[in-house]
Amino acid sequence: MKKRVLNPIIFSAGLILPLFSLTILAGCNKKETHATNASKQVPEERLEEVVAYTYDSFAGEWGPGEELIQKFQETTGKKLTLIDCGEGIQALNRAVLEKSDPKADVIIGIDNNLAPKAREQDILEAYKPKNADKLIDKRLVKELGGDWILTPYDYSHFAMIFDTESKLEQPTSLESLTKDIYKKKIILMDPRTSTPGLGFLSWTVSVYNDKTLEYWKALKPSILTMTASWSEGWGMFQDGEAPLVVSYTTSPAYNVEYDKNYRYKALVFEQGHVEQVEGYGLLKNAPNKEGAKLFMDFMISAEAQNALPLTQWMYPVNNEISLPQSYIEAAPLPGKTLESDGEKTEKILDSVIEIITK
Repeated sequence: MKKRVLNPIIFSAGLILPLFSLTILAGCNKKETHATNASKQVPEERLEEVVAYTYDSFAGEWGPGEELIQKFQETTGKKLTLIDCGEGIQALNRAVLEKSDPKADVIIGIDNNLAPKAREQDILEAYKPKNADKLIDKRLVKELGGDWILTPYDYSHFAMIFDTESKLEQPTSLESLTKDIYKKKIILMDPRTSTPGLGFLSWTVSVYNDKTLEYWKALKPSILTMTASWSEGWGMFQDGEAPLVVSYTTSPAYNVEYDKNYRYKALVFEQGHVEQVEGYGLLKNAPNKEGAKLFMDFMISAEAQNALPLTQWMYPVNNEISLPQSYIEAAPLPGKTLESDGEKTEKILDSVIEIITK
């Protein structure tokens, strides 16, 4: 990844989106010309295509996008087009703007912290994929509301990832991150544009509750920067710009799998971790609703789920999938999973941003 040096505490208003293959439309602002309202006639060729809004690391070169496109066509005979919106939050915003006349059929990347907002905006239609009860743990379904407005496809716990070659003392809790030795040593993501950023905020809310703002005031000196996206923050971390970054307990498995590199360590705190459960959903008034349902079924199948561990670096929800050895070696499971509160997290977001930007 090309190195990008940012000044401390920068918030990006937009993202530079990469270019992908012709079957992946890069840029969520691309104008579509398909008829989309239920009262309009949908062209026959559009009924052979399923369009999904998603985020950059899902649709990008190293994500599962290309493999899913190929497998979906082989399985169903339909074309899958992924539109990269930058981050899951931005994909949701696009779907909300198009609520009365959607251009896509499916949205991918609405996690348990974004689920209340998606439900509040009434942009999704309930659909339970075939074999979902058999393949998916009920706990994961419940995290997304339990009503099949959203279906989980992967999950992992948020964690601080530590560069063991930094020679710093290893932090042991969220509280320890406020120590002077970690001044400007942490890379976070903006919770307004990034789901990991929102997830970290949710983690602090779950631990500190009414004292969350006090914690963020204490944490501020430790923050080197807040990037607009996970990809940008992780790239800075791998370039050595800071020894700590917010990511997932599963993230270090990547370095073990491909480089046999054990340098990066997911830290497990005794106080517990919140979990991200990522979901996808059928958009109301989707132009190709039947094709969308085929994709919903496909996404939890073994064909699709086998593509996720070594591209998404998250656990697949299909309980019949075997995990790679790198997960066993470098993806620790926390002993305690904290309950996240999406509504409380959203309410406190603006106050946290005000603290950080003062």
